[in-house]
Amino acid sequence: MEKRELVIIGAGPAGMAAAIYGRRAGLDVLLLERGATGGQINTTEEIENWPGVQHTTGPELGNMFRDHALKFNTEIRPVDVKKIELRGGAKVVVTDKGEIEADAIVVATGAYFRRLGCPGEAEHIGQGVSYCAVCDGAFFEDEEVAVVGGGNTAVEEGDYLTKFASKVYIVHRRDEFRADRAAIERALANPKIVPVWNSVVEKIEGDGAVEKIVLKNVKTNEISDLPVAGVFMFVGQAPYDECVKGLVKATKEGWILTNEDMETSVEGIFAAGDVRSKHLRQVVTAASDGAVAAMGASAYINEQLHLRSVLLEPESVTAFFYTSIDANQAHLSNEAEKLAKARGKKLPIIDGYKNSRMIEKLDVSSRLPAFVELRSGAVAKVTPVASEADVAKVLA
Repeated sequence: MEKRELVIIGAGPAGMAAAIYGRRAGLDVLLLERGATGGQINTTEEIENWPGVQHTTGPELGNMFRDHALKFNTEIRPVDVKKIELRGGAKVVVTDKGEIEADAIVVATGAYFRRLGCPGEAEHIGQGVSYCAVCDGAFFEDEEVAVVGGGNTAVEEGDYLTKFASKVYIVHRRDEFRADRAAIERALANPKIVPVWNSVVEKIEGDGAVEKIVLKNVKTNEISDLPVAGVFMFVGQAPYDECVKGLVKATKEGWILTNEDMETSVEGIFAAGDVRSKHLRQVVTAASDGAVAAMGASAYINEQLHLRSVLLEPESVTAFFYTSIDANQAHLSNEAEKLAKARGKKLPIIDGYKNSRMIEKLDVSSRLPAFVELRSGAVAKVTPVASEADVAKVLA
């Protein structure tokens, strides 16, 4: 089976940033992508919120990311990742072209906007049909636009769009919004917002750019035209989580849960970008996630290589485990290190706070501080200590 240090799944902004940072950190990086590199930004016609670049297109920015990653000799492989499996402690990426064992994995598979599926929607993406008010709202200055949806996102983004648009129609299939009361009250108090109740979009029309939407009243079946320059779809977004579904902790909607270091609930698996549970899904936040995830993966790999060589590979070794956030334990660790050195004994000192995964794996977290004897990677004996006298006795 092929073995790599860092495998990144997804070549959008998060995955590309992870690849760049991973390669700069000296890791062997393999970037897997089933489609075109760049991810979701390929569907965005204009980007004006990437710092330092006043204007570009999504595909152009995606190509910049790709060229930057290739500059550092990142291997980009076109494959379809089926799933990630844990096999006896090993992390295995299963693809349609074989299996790859990885020391660490960054899941940067992104998310997708749920589409209405009505005629004219796909044809007008980037030409008036949008799924991101923050990304594209400024392009509709003094224009009339429609928002489709009735939840928090639709109502809040509709309110946001009034910063630019002269009028915002919020089209909802029911006779009241499903959003929070505060969001509804704020929207209905905005003179630029016009609710269109009990209606669904039948089709989107326009010669090139969007010119109007065709509506159907679900109660009367009446068909009507609504002239607008843009249509913002907020009928939901979902993560591409198939490869880790059921493996890592996630919200009920499937968004992967991470800490601030992008670590998931599974050791050595990180998540970055739109696939994780977060407040803002933008190119800049995805790239930031990717950088953090790569550096976290680098630290994890280096830590695991060190701990493996020090603790798990020797036939027999005794180490001192403690936690650095406890002053007394930190003092005893210094005493143990000093005594071991004075008596010519090799004693690995392991900070359980920084290496929490390892102490959990060895199941010694509740007995710190302690001397732990390992034989061929398995715990043979644990000797808790509470004083300098206890430390001296063990090292006698």
